[in-house]
Parts: sequence; structure tokens; C-alpha cells
Amino acid sequence: MSDTHEAGQLEMLPGLRASVASGRARRGEAEQRRREAEAPAEVDPVARVLVDVPLAHLDRPFDYLVPASMAETALPGVRVKVRFAGQDVDGFVVARAAESDHPGRLSPLRRVISPERVLTPAVERLTGLVAARYAGARADVLRLAVPPRHASVEKAPPAQAVPGSPPDPDAAARLWRGHDGAEGFLARLADGGNPRAVWQCLPGVDWTELVAQAVAMAVASGRGAVVCAPDHRDVTRLGAALDRVLGSGQHVVLTADQGPAKRYAAFLAALRGTVKVVVGTRSAAFAPVRDLGLVVIWDDGDDLHGEPRAPYPHTREVLLTRAEVEGTAALVGGLARTVEGEYLVRTDWARPLTPPRAAVRQQLRVDVVSDGEQARGARVPGPAVKLVRQALQEGPVLVQTPRAGYVPHLACDRCRTPARCRACRGPLRLVAPTSPPSCGWCGAEAPDWACAECGGRGLRAPVLGRDRTAEELGRMFPGHVVRTSGGDRVLAEVGEDADLVVATPGAEPVARRGFAAVLLLDTWLGPGRPELRSDEEVVRRWLNASALVRPGGRVVAVGDPASALLQTVVRWDPAGFAARELEERAGAHLSPAVRMATVTGAPEAVEEALALVEMPEVVEVLGPVPVEGRGEDPDEVRMVLRVPRHSGPALSGALLAMQRLRSARRLAAVRVQVDPHVL
Repeated sequence: MSDTHEAGQLEMLPGLRASVASGRARRGEAEQRRREAEAPAEVDPVARVLVDVPLAHLDRPFDYLVPASMAETALPGVRVKVRFAGQDVDGFVVARAAESDHPGRLSPLRRVISPERVLTPAVERLTGLVAARYAGARADVLRLAVPPRHASVEKAPPAQAVPGSPPDPDAAARLWRGHDGAEGFLARLADGGNPRAVWQCLPGVDWTELVAQAVAMAVASGRGAVVCAPDHRDVTRLGAALDRVLGSGQHVVLTADQGPAKRYAAFLAALRGTVKVVVGTRSAAFAPVRDLGLVVIWDDGDDLHGEPRAPYPHTREVLLTRAEVEGTAALVGGLARTVEGEYLVRTDWARPLTPPRAAVRQQLRVDVVSDGEQARGARVPGPAVKLVRQALQEGPVLVQTPRAGYVPHLACDRCRTPARCRACRGPLRLVAPTSPPSCGWCGAEAPDWACAECGGRGLRAPVLGRDRTAEELGRMFPGHVVRTSGGDRVLAEVGEDADLVVATPGAEPVARRGFAAVLLLDTWLGPGRPELRSDEEVVRRWLNASALVRPGGRVVAVGDPASALLQTVVRWDPAGFAARELEERAGAHLSPAVRMATVTGAPEAVEEALALVEMPEVVEVLGPVPVEGRGEDPDEVRMVLRVPRHSGPALSGALLAMQRLRSARRLAAVRVQVDPHVL
């Protein structure tokens, strides 16, 4: 074929594409006319449809006519295609009715995408409550609750349910024996009751086995369960424990990173009743489990439980709302106790399940070694070095350091002023021992940096990262392998010959027989930051790392022995810490003692938005204050609104009404967050 002929064909392509598009449009219009001419269904000819349009002022069901040909398939819960604002959009049928309040002529449904009723009545109600709670659009919550359709998976023959292993009440009682109140909790679960508990797990035990046994008690009563964990490593461990306790094929995993086919297959298995147990991350909180009897969340203080997309719901609040709506048991567990968990106990919504202090003392011992030697250049004091050397003779040792990278921050060695990038004012860092200083924000190198305060050119490292820590420990303990875990290199598990493992918080692997010792470095770095949850977060991280030690092992924290936060770990008293933190927050009028919300955006947009809010009778308005932090618009401001907790629904309703007005008037967008996890 000649080049001239090929060029001519290419010139014809745009016309061909336009012709094909025009033909499709004509066929669509013809199909629409046919639908309009078709007689409506004889019974309940009106379908109420939630359209997939994330505009606040359109966040309500719209009425459509059900053609007779769709009378048997356009049932509540199915996906449909409808005509909306001149376009074909997706939606969910939420109800069928005999007549409509709409005075005009109703448009017919375009088509039923699938007869599968993917939106169950319980989940439909839950999404409405979550959207109202967080002042968001229902369409955004539905995207979290119902995964996209995968046609080939849906059309495949459904899997058959397989019999599982019978529950073992004696095994459950034996594993939970180290927790006061657990016996009654499990007994009520097995009898079909709905107990609610805040669980502080005994360190050194396999928490996944305890969760699996609690789920087994719910399954024994003929009900299902939903279990949510922070990340895929925890989900994998939970899945293995459920297989051991319930038997293979008794649960499915539901996470956002599974891929469309696997995620939809797991969703359908729960929807169709093939399995009664779903374990996963945030998205699993909405899983359509039949006869739900128990909801479980592990480590509810982990920020991974907070949804990063609007309307920013937290997994714990979704599950607790579901427990209220569907009348289920609830288990909020972790090695630490969050302030929200303490609030549930304080208000008698839940009962505590805690290990006796004597049982904790048998599991581990925590000591604090003064960091005074750091002033003389010793980052790891002598007693800590001695402990690590002794522990390495018995098994692997975990070292937790709070910063990733090599040297994440630099400062002038003369006046201690933080070193900043000339281009964007970001912090300078070292990524490798032979690399020049570079910006942690924009990546620009600064080989000729000079201090803006004193003119000095020398740099020092006030904070050392994970990689530099591993380098130092390798020189300190020659002959031992040093491995790192964090960032994009997270270890799930290590064996008995792993030697030294240096990990950042949240990336600590599990040792098969537990770590012989755990060393907590740079404990001065986290506390005292001007953030709502800074102290709560560092205590949670220390407890989670310390609990990985084997029974009878040692934990050493390098820091100030007088630190109240370190003493919480020494005494292993997360409940006492949470109680004190709750008292302080109540005195300062902070969440969860009050209901809070933030409105963030351009100054003019925020001012305009608040002018549209009909505030509750009692409200405090704080701000505006500039929004600080990398990646934020430097011109953005934030307003904080807070009301007494009983006025929380009124505040959410007012903010939702404001969002609808702004959407209808096409005003500049603002970001609304109710009870933000980070303030």
C-alpha cells in the first residue's frame, strides 16, 4: 500500500469517527423514543433513582417511569442508566412507587444495567446516614460502598458455599483468658446477643487469633461479621487466622487495591450469601453481609482508617453507625486505646475488655534509658547497646526510628537554624552519604548552601533517618545482618535469623517467634507537636512496636525517664492515658467531647460560605487561620466550627444545606470536614 493511500485513509478517520458517533446518537434517540412510547409497568410504575451526580443540590432521589419491559428487573437495589440533564448517567433504584409527586411527565428509564440488586436496603440506609453525618453527597458515599461492576465476574456461575469448621468455645475461652470481661462478651455473641466492647489487647499474643475466635462465635449464632484492619498486611494475617479457625472458603477479602475483578467477586460473594464473613480495609465497612451480627475494627487510631476522599468518613464511625442501624455487636480493638474508644466506655455505649496488670508484666518489661549521652554524640546509650548485644544472641531485634530516609532534616551547625531551600523554602535533606543536600519538597540540590542567619556553611543532622540508623547499627554490631522496613520496602515477616530490623512506625514486621528485644529511638521527636493527636499517636506507635517482643522479652526506650508519655508505656496503661487525654480535650472543648467541623478554601470563598450557614444556637467559630503545610494552597484559610456533641447533627445539617446552596449557585468550592482526624 502506498504512502499516499495511507495518508488519505488517515485523513478520513476523523470523519469516520464523527459518523460512528452520530449513528450511535441517532440509535440512542430512537431507543429513547421507543421507551417513551412503551406502556409503563402495571404495578408500581415509578422508580426512585439516586443518580451518580456528586452535586450537593442534586443529592436526592429522582422519579422515573418504569417501562413494562423493565417491570421485573428495575427493582430496588439495581443499577440503571437514566437520562439526566441531557446526558446518560448511572444510578441506583432505591424504591418503586405507584405514583409520583412530580407534576410533569416522567422520563422513562433508559435501561437496567444489571438485574443484580447490589445496593441492599441496609447499606442504602447506612450510606444516607454517613453522608448526613459528614455533610457530604450520597453519590460520593455510594462509590465507597458499591464497587464498579465487572460484567464477566457477574455473569460467571456463582460459587457454592462450603461447610466450615465447627466453632470451638473452649479454644475461644482459652485464647481470650487474659482479658477481663471477655468470657461474658463471647458468651453473649454465641447466644445471638449484641455486646459492644472496647478491647485493649494483651501484648505478645496473636491478636488475629482472638479476632477470628470472636468472629467464630458470631458465625456459630447463625450471623455474619465484618472485620476492618488498617492495611493489607493486617488483612492478610487476619485472613490466615480465619482460615485456621473457620476453615477455608468461609470468608472473603475486600480491599480497594485488589483489582476490579477480585474486588467485585468478593463483593458478590457477600451479597449473595456465599460467605458470611468479610475482612478488609476501609471499603469493607460497607460490605453487604447477610444477617450481620458483629462488626470489628482493629487499631482504630491508625490514620489509614480515615477516608482521604470526600466526605472523609472514618471507618470506626461507619461501623459504629452500622452497629446501631442493624443492631449488631461491636468490637473496637487495639493495643492502645483511642480517645474515642475511651469516650465509648465513659458513656456506657461499650464495655472495656482489658488485660490484668499481672498478665502484662509476665509478657514484657519496658525500661527507659536516659538520652543524656546524646549531648556527647552517643545516639544509642551504653545500656541500650548492651541490651541489643545480649538479645542478638537469642533472636532478632527490632529498632523503631520515627523518620524515614537517610538524613531527613539538616540545620546550620553554628546557629542550629533549620536549612531551607532557596527556591521553595522546603527543608533540606541528605538522601545518601555521598549526595549533596537537596530539597525535600521540590528536589532541587543545594551544594553551595549558606545559612541565611549567620552565613555559616556547615550542616549538622538534628534528626537521623531509617537508612542512616541502619548504617550506624551495622558499624556498631559487625557480623550481624541489618534490614530496613518502611516506605516502598515494607517487610511483612522476618524469621529467627533476621538479626537487626530497623523500621519506621507502622512498617514493623512480625517475627515468627517474636523479637528478642525492641529498641525505641528518638522518642523526643514525636511528642509536643502542635497537632490534635500528636501525643496519642506516638503512644500508639510505641505500644504497637513494643508488643512485637516475644513473651518475657525486653523493651528499651531511649528518652527522658520523666516523660509522662514514656511512663505510659513503662506502666502499660493506655486506658489511663486515654482517660487523661479525654479530660484534657473536654476542658479545651475538643473532639470527641464536642462535634467539630472545618471549612477550608480561599478566604473569600470561606467567608461567603459561612454567610450561608444557619448556625446552631450554640456554636463557636474559630479563625480564619492560614493553612500551613506542604502541598496546600498558600492562600487557603481554615475556619473551625464547634458545637456541643448533642448539636452535632444540627451542625452537619447546616453545613450540608450550605453545600447545596453553593452547588446550586455555582460558587467557588470549599472543603468541609466533620470531625477531621487531623486538625
